[in-house]
Amino acid sequence: MSRWYVASTHTHAEAKALWHLKNQGFGGYLPRYLKRRTHARKTEMVQAPLFPGYLFIDMDVASTRWRAIRSTIGIRHLICRGDDPVPVPAGVVEDIRARESEEGVVPVIPPPPFDRGDAVEVREGPFRDQVGFFECVNDDERVIILLKLLGRQLRIPLPVHSVRAFS
Repeated sequence: MSRWYVASTHTHAEAKALWHLKNQGFGGYLPRYLKRRTHARKTEMVQAPLFPGYLFIDMDVASTRWRAIRSTIGIRHLICRGDDPVPVPAGVVEDIRARESEEGVVPVIPPPPFDRGDAVEVREGPFRDQVGFFECVNDDERVIILLKLLGRQLRIPLPVHSVRAFS
């Protein structure tokens, strides 16, 4: 019976390992999410592995020559208990796949309850009771709000739970 297993990969070699596994006839899955990357004063959203350093392999250990995976380019080792690979609990990979968007990425940050430009009130911390305007959510699950302080408008990152809609 075919099940999902986990392989540990070399650093930044998940896609290369997946390619080599598929060339050997193994099924594989590398879930990805959108990550904000800043380079040379330019910010862009790029796809990145949801579980860096790991990927899922679909195989039947009873009928597959799975030991060949250990010498596959990009693979460090299979996650095993003793000498046998440990299967992923049933439904885990299917649940991740079901959450994928049409672009093939898994959303990791729930959409904020605010729209850009909505007035929000800070509920805790040093900016408590200040009113600002919601701008966006970053990769660290923090909201960015615009606050007017000392005659200037500042971009302030705050935990999502520390702001609420201003009424």
